[in-house]
Amino acid sequence: MATPSLSLSITLLLGGLLLPTTSAVHSDKHSALFTFGDSLYDPGTNNYINTTTDFQANFLPYGESFFTCPTGRFSDGRLIPDFIAEYAKLPLIPAYLKPGDHQFEYGANFASGGAGALVESHQGFVIDLHTQLSYFKDVVKLLRQKLGDKVAKQLLCNAVYLISIGGNDYLARSSIYQSYPIGEYVELVFGNLSTVIKVITRSRVHGLVDSCAGSDAWGIYEEGGRKFGFVNMPPLGCLPNTRTQTPGSTGFKDGTSACCGSGPLGGVYSCGGMRGIEEYELCEQS
Repeated sequence: MATPSLSLSITLLLGGLLLPTTSAVHSDKHSALFTFGDSLYDPGTNNYINTTTDFQANFLPYGESFFTCPTGRFSDGRLIPDFIAEYAKLPLIPAYLKPGDHQFEYGANFASGGAGALVESHQGFVIDLHTQLSYFKDVVKLLRQKLGDKVAKQLLCNAVYLISIGGNDYLARSSIYQSYPIGEYVELVFGNLSTVIKVITRSRVHGLVDSCAGSDAWGIYEEGGRKFGFVNMPPLGCLPNTRTQTPGSTGFKDGTSACCGSGPLGGVYSCGGMRGIEEYELCEQS
């Protein structure tokens, strides 16, 4: 999980990029936030798919400190995309799969708890990154139909694309993980992420990186994406079921155990008592 200082830096940076500018088409309008990834960014996507409680957070104590009820976020409150949206004076962006009349002019959130860059990571229980991209392309079509090609293209160019993915590709240990040497597996994960983003293709290395002109890429870049934000891969060896340390340097009060869970270091994934183990401990809210 990102540290508080890192989260704040990301919020300020990307929130600033989302604020209106006089050079934008319809300068009185906002920019948009499109979010892809896993449980760090999932606002409740997994509420609307056929999965298990291992991949859901639609029960207390999730959500209790801000929303007062569970929303599907794997947190007691807001997530990084929520803070960014608030800073940029956007509404909180709901899960793309949530029923209702979405205003995609503000963006969309496709993240799914447990998702990976590889289709095989928790396959059948989550929305993998490539499927998230297909949902994004559907949104692009809807925006073009509603706004027209020119305005939709400018909206997509001004938007920020926030991505958090990769950890589950190593934690899930799918059958494909066992089929590759670790170095090749890392390249496979990164290659899948690169395919979805395609920030720079070989024929565009020199020149059009900051332009909203068309490109021959296949992924988000092809659709106009130019502003990307990433959170670094978390230190997987420091997860609560392994160990937690040095809390003071990151703003946390306690680094000896997880805030919600059971067993050694609170690392047993039992928060909420809905995942086969009813007992769990919850830290006090500060």
